[in-house]
Amino acid sequence: MLQDLKYQRAKRQTAHFAPTPRKLSRSRLGSSSVLSVTALAGVPDFVRRAFGERVLQRANRAAMLDIEAIDDQNCFIPHITMTTFANTVAKLSGEENFGLVVAPHLSITNYGCWGEYMLSAPTLGAAVERGAATIGFHSKGDVFSITIADCEARLSYVSAAKGMDGYPHVACGTAGVLVSICRAFLSAHWRPLRIELDIPRPRRPNVFEDAFDCPVLFDAPRVSVCFEATLLRMPPSRPGRYPLITIADLARARLELSKLDSLRDIVAQQIWSQLLTGNVSIESAACSLGTSVRTLQRELNREGTDFRGLANTMRTKRATELLRQTDGSITTIAATLGYSAPNHFARAFHKATGMNPTEFRQQALSHLLA
Repeated sequence: MLQDLKYQRAKRQTAHFAPTPRKLSRSRLGSSSVLSVTALAGVPDFVRRAFGERVLQRANRAAMLDIEAIDDQNCFIPHITMTTFANTVAKLSGEENFGLVVAPHLSITNYGCWGEYMLSAPTLGAAVERGAATIGFHSKGDVFSITIADCEARLSYVSAAKGMDGYPHVACGTAGVLVSICRAFLSAHWRPLRIELDIPRPRRPNVFEDAFDCPVLFDAPRVSVCFEATLLRMPPSRPGRYPLITIADLARARLELSKLDSLRDIVAQQIWSQLLTGNVSIESAACSLGTSVRTLQRELNREGTDFRGLANTMRTKRATELLRQTDGSITTIAATLGYSAPNHFARAFHKATGMNPTEFRQQALSHLLA
């Protein structure tokens, strides 16, 4: 049964690919919404086990990003990448309720340092307050909130992906994550009073109630999990399981997405995510913003930059990290960064830093030992 599948990351050789340009949707450049790729942590592996490698790779191509290669990293993707991936899986697998199937397997524990910051709180109420106050470290465009009325708490999430093709799958997954936050402080078998989804009523609503094991309402203004307000005082069900994390730790680990207020910043983050998968493509960046390559180039020029310049800047940043913090060979690092030959990497690195890669590594090592 699909419900019995467990998240177990399989060690494998990452398969990269050349993206195929395609228009995903319309959006306003510079105001695109993005979120942490950890929102999809474990989902590609689930897809492989449930539906096969072919479905996973075709979904990756549709999203124009190898999500599994970076889903445990502190980097960011456009919401449209998430919805496109989910929608493609649903169509290729024939599982119209893909989001509902995967929801029980999604957990806030997979959300990296932001999830750990919430889970290290002393009570469920404190965890929710932490999440609401720091949502900017997880997403640009989403809203996380808690309201209390008539002794009932409503834990809610509004996603910037709402309205995109494939959003119903995201809504179901979001409900699964909200339930996981509550269960971290209550018990693994805890059930909410009800779940409210901001999607149209489906043909078979009973399937949703069976999956969540509670009443489910539709056409709500936001995704919500409702429960007794007294439960907000509950401490973690397993105290000490998560390390103590401060908001300063979170700030050091993640960029605050609300500060991405220009097209240049958003494209730079896109390039960074692409670098971590081993393939940088202006076609992929343009599609993720719902525009054409020509329009993206023109808008970047208006901000005084261009895609190639941004890509070179981000490559140099990644190169310095790899040279300082790993013992990978120059050839390996060059290939990782997408250069066709080590000498091309060395030439570009020297132009950017004034040193060749070997000299930079030796200098970094001498400073470390000093």
